[in-house]
Amino acid sequence: MPIRWYGPANPEDPTYRHFNRIVNLVLHTMVFAALNSGLWFVQTMRHPFNHLAWLTEAWALVLVVQLISVVARRPETPS
Repeated sequence: MPIRWYGPANPEDPTYRHFNRIVNLVLHTMVFAALNSGLWFVQTMRHPFNHLAWLTEAWALVLVVQLISVVARRPETPS
């Protein structure tokens, strides 16, 4: 089921901003998965790239920091 925002796009709304951060995290993760798997495939098939492990670890660390940021900045749930 796709993620959708039902309602007007109001950047002042904390729920909308949180939704925006989640979508950005998902897009960043998809780009990471696509490019990183492609680079590892090319390295395995043809061209050795000595620093690919460092690149993968650094990019994964950036993703983890972004995930922590998204979770830490989620809005309070109304009680």
